Amino acid sequence: MLATHAFAAQNATSPLGPFNFERRDPGNKDVVIDILYCGVCHSDLHQIRDEWGGSIFPMVPGHEIVGRVTRVGSGVKGFKTGDIAGVGCFVDSCRVCPSCKAGLEQYCEQGMTGTYNSYERDGKTPTYGGYSTQIVVDEAYVLHIPAGLPLEGVAPLLCAGITTYSPLKEWKVGKGHKLGVLGLGGLGHMAVKLGASFGAEVTMLSSSPSKEADAKRLGAHQFALTSDEKGLAKFKNYFDFIIDTVSAPHSLPFYLQLLNRDGTIILVGAPPAPHQLPGFDILLKRRRVAGSLIGGIKETQEMLDYCGKNKIVSDVEVIPIQDINKAYERMLKGDVKYRFVIDIASLKK
Repeated sequence: MLATHAFAAQNATSPLGPFNFERRDPGNKDVVIDILYCGVCHSDLHQIRDEWGGSIFPMVPGHEIVGRVTRVGSGVKGFKTGDIAGVGCFVDSCRVCPSCKAGLEQYCEQGMTGTYNSYERDGKTPTYGGYSTQIVVDEAYVLHIPAGLPLEGVAPLLCAGITTYSPLKEWKVGKGHKLGVLGLGGLGHMAVKLGASFGAEVTMLSSSPSKEADAKRLGAHQFALTSDEKGLAKFKNYFDFIIDTVSAPHSLPFYLQLLNRDGTIILVGAPPAPHQLPGFDILLKRRRVAGSLIGGIKETQEMLDYCGKNKIVSDVEVIPIQDINKAYERMLKGDVKYRFVIDIASLKK
């Protein structure tokens, strides 16, 4: 067994603190990764507070992991010691259902094995995530990190990047499309970067006027303040797509009216309360409401390779693990541009 240091939540009300546990010894197909950086996702906070229900404690969060391979099993073909590798939101799946066979492991009919707050395929061993010094993962669920990118900026691509890349590719968003991005946070800033990179006309929809300059720096062509009814009037029936990244309660009907005929609003944020959907706002323009969840291993690798080729990374603020509870407080206030990333070296001191 591999002695591992981490930060964990002991229950839904406790702050994160030091936690030691043991990773499994690597099996034939396993890769051992010495974690260098781990992104801080808003879902980490939802889950340590049990806001989605079913949280498993103690919980070591973290599913935006980049590190260096230190050991490989005898049957590993795709990785070697010294490689830079990544691990995203899941570390296993059933591998035999139609979704898994289609490379859509995130939609595994038996349920994917989350990188943390989940159970291994034995149904009883909890998974622990990337707020830790090392991780052991089957090579089939490990990603190759392209050379030449800052690793701290790569880490959030494993969730925020693929969560926005996947729907943009699925709906073939690109040149000739008008794309609205609702919310300029960890997901939203990646949607702006990727949407602009794909050739779409990108409009940032935000409640914060102070974010206009940043939105345009990131690649947005236009900025619309969602509290400005007069200014928003020109965007009625305007967008082909809106990516909704907001995880706080908000009015979906308000944004449906901004969609053109056959327009689609794609939900990637997960508010705690259900949305209300007015039928006529959908029916009268043949609008669609859709959802998307991260991406499969093949698509995630495709996203990483695309970002490597186009020099796209997340905008990050690197923090020591000892500041994680303070970072959560700041994240709730929107006080981060645009993803906290933990320097795991701080956990080893």
